[in-house]
Parts: sequence; C-alpha cells; structure tokens
Amino acid sequence: MRNSIATLAITAFAFTGITPLLAQNKDKAPAEMKKENIVETASGMNNFTTLVAAVKAADLVETLSGKGPFTVFAPTNEAFAKLPKGTVEDLLKPENKEKLQKILKFHVVPGKVMAADVKTMEATTAAGEKAAVVVKDGVVTYGGQKVIKTDVTASNGVIHWIDGVAMPEK
Repeated sequence: MRNSIATLAITAFAFTGITPLLAQNKDKAPAEMKKENIVETASGMNNFTTLVAAVKAADLVETLSGKGPFTVFAPTNEAFAKLPKGTVEDLLKPENKEKLQKILKFHVVPGKVMAADVKTMEATTAAGEKAAVVVKDGVVTYGGQKVIKTDVTASNGVIHWIDGVAMPEK
C-alpha cells in the first residue's frame, strides 16, 4: 500500500510539470523556491525557445509576466517547426509585430484553467477572438491543436503544451 501511494505521488508530481522548475532550483528546498511567472517558466524549459523568442519580439514579456492569471496554450518548438518554411522568421521581423502579437494572444485565455476544469467550449482569447476547446475521447484540442502536456503552473497562471500553432480566423 505504501509503495502504491509513493508511486502515485511520484507519478502525479511528474505530470504536474514542475520537474523543470525543480531542476532549475535543485539546490533549494521546496519552501525556498520562488515560483516563476509564465515567461520565466517557459524560458527555463528547452521546449519553448521559439515561443519565448516570439514573445520577446512581440513585446509581450511584460504583459505575460504581469499579475494574470493567464492560461497559455503554448506551442512547442516542434509545433513552430511544422509551420511552412520561413514563417517563423517572417513573423519575428519588426514589421510583423502586430500580426505576431495577435497570433500569440490567440494562445492566451484570461483566467487560470487547469486540465481538470477543461470542457468543450469556445474560449475568449486575449486577442478578443474565440478559440474552440474540444474534449473528445480523452483528447483535448485548442484551436485545432492537440494538448500534449497540461498544468505547468506558474505564479500568474498555467501553461498547457500544444503540438501546433493555433491561428486566429481573422
């Protein structure tokens, strides 16, 4: 029984996404760790270097470091790599800042929505548009992109990983 509880606890801990945070703070006891905001959390994870570069290019660091709470459906580096060749480089150009902001804000939903609270719905994004959230057969999609990891908590919200870049309709 004790081993089962320990296994469940370890499994639950691994799925919370806090492992990268612990790796960054390996010399500190849990009580000493400062919980990082969404941008700091994403910056500390190797899977989000493209997203972090985009957030910086779009001048959204201050916004996403703010009080929140925010729910971010975060495309991984692999998700950005699925875009047509040259798309990311084009979006990162200063003259495309407004378009990049709109795309990134489409991945942000005001409020903190944990995986257990997700249901099929239309979410109003920080871009002011609706994004379809679909729960079917245990799979969740956001804006047509599959959610692949959930509940990476930050001081000002939560990050859910997605396997593609969701695009606003307009």
